[in-house]
Amino acid sequence: MKRSALSLHATRMAALALALTTLAGCDTLNDWFASDRVNYKGAGSAPPLAVPGDLTTTPTDQRYVAPPANLALGGATKRAITAAGNATEGQPTAQDPFGMHIERDGDRRWLVVDGRSPEQLWSQLQEFWQENGFALKTDAPATGILVTDWAENRANIPDDWFRRTVGKVIDFAYSSGTRDSFRTLVSRGASDTTDISITHSAMEEMLTGQDKTSSRWEERPRDPALEALFLTKLMQKFGLTEAQSKQLLTDARPATAPAKIDKTAGASTLDLQESFDRAWLRVGLALDRTNFTVDNRDRAKGIYYVRYADSMQELKKEGLFGKLFYSGSSSKKPGQEFLVNVRSKGDSVTQVAVLDANGQVDNSSDAQRIVTLLHAQLN
Repeated sequence: MKRSALSLHATRMAALALALTTLAGCDTLNDWFASDRVNYKGAGSAPPLAVPGDLTTTPTDQRYVAPPANLALGGATKRAITAAGNATEGQPTAQDPFGMHIERDGDRRWLVVDGRSPEQLWSQLQEFWQENGFALKTDAPATGILVTDWAENRANIPDDWFRRTVGKVIDFAYSSGTRDSFRTLVSRGASDTTDISITHSAMEEMLTGQDKTSSRWEERPRDPALEALFLTKLMQKFGLTEAQSKQLLTDARPATAPAKIDKTAGASTLDLQESFDRAWLRVGLALDRTNFTVDNRDRAKGIYYVRYADSMQELKKEGLFGKLFYSGSSSKKPGQEFLVNVRSKGDSVTQVAVLDANGQVDNSSDAQRIVTLLHAQLN
């Protein structure tokens, strides 16, 4: 027997109150990093997403097949030993004694691993998400994109007396009313490094109707603290201790360069006062902060292939205990694809522009809105 909508709603309100109380008492990000704050393993992944018929699925060919774990000559890469005694995945240097460090841009952070290529780290990234209770719905080493399926954080469900006693028999009926997904972008950085960013997406089930017996899923903001938490977990996967990973997060290095809009060519473009390598990474992070999804990317050409993403097309529900994921057809046309181009303009200047199908700077209103969004995210 499943609990009533009213009882379930009360459970979620209690979870929200608990979360707000906990966050109110946090002085630093480290206070968020308790081991019981995430538990995606308890429920496993949510049911597989059904792609609506009018959306094109990614072709399954060799470009999207993950490299084997023993890709490196002689098997997995050999870890280095740091002065502190860690067997670390990164290669220690004078600047990075642990072989890695964190950089930040506003509330966004990413991990820089020294002396390792994306290919050498890919199998460990796959293992990382699977070990944390997620299934992978996008696994594309050719483009450096890993996306998890939607999953529930069971740690958000209050462990009250009812659940500890009677509720144990029907624990599957409990729900936090939220679902999370994570996108990992893996880029080849400068000087033989790999940049790894993690972006959170979230949906929340809202009860509707006068009697609260039906519900709908609504998008909710990304959680920077949750992204930071998984970065610390990833550093531990790569050989650091919990204390060391937290310290690197606290010591994140700023990597900010202002973006300026240039309208001299008749269409708006952006100029970044930094090298292509850094600009390429920051533009990818900025796109993740908007409602645009990176479907593909070609670093050699400096192009991100993006489309406007509507999460409700992925996560829909009819009734409180109906199907979690939408599987019907939609009258909407597939989202329009845009080409965001990143290219060197000078020794220390990189230009960002939206291109049309002919490779020319797009001066349409939609393209200019993308430039405006990127400008806001990059400053």
